[in-house]
Formats: sequence, structure tokens, C-alpha cells
Amino acid sequence: MLRFIVILLAAVLLISVLRSVIGLILRGFSELLNSSTAAPQAKRPDVPVAGELKKDPVCGTFVPAASAHKKVLGAETVYFCSEECKSKYQN
Repeated sequence: MLRFIVILLAAVLLISVLRSVIGLILRGFSELLNSSTAAPQAKRPDVPVAGELKKDPVCGTFVPAASAHKKVLGAETVYFCSEECKSKYQN
């Protein structure tokens, strides 16, 4: 009985070690493939991180006024999170 428990614990330990080693190898290959085939990412525009938040009337998200897409309607300015929300907006 004791022999069975020792073999069972050894098997669990061996499986755990093998999973860790295989995971590290796969992660290394994944990083290698992603770094060589990845397209250069476009530089994000410099946007201030602080400022007044405005609510998008279409989807309801809050966006910084400095980086929002704006639409001027008479004396009122309406702020949008994206061009898609701006084009969906009904006066």
C-alpha cells in the first residue's frame, strides 16, 4: 500500500514538472514567432491622461474632452468616443 502511494506521488510530481517544462518551451516558441512576424505597431498619439470627461451620447462611455471626437451643433459641442459613434449620432 505504501509503495502504491509513493508511486502515485512520484507520478503526480513528474506530471507537474513535465507540464511546466512543456509550457516554458511553448511560451518561448510563441514569443519567438510573434517577435519575428509581428508588424510594427503604429505610434499612439500623445493624449493627455487628465482632464474633463465628457459622456458620449450614443454609447454612454466617458471620454477625455481633449481626445474626444467633437461635433459642433450651434453653440453646443457634443463629444464622442469614436468616429463610428459620431456618425451614428442623430441631431
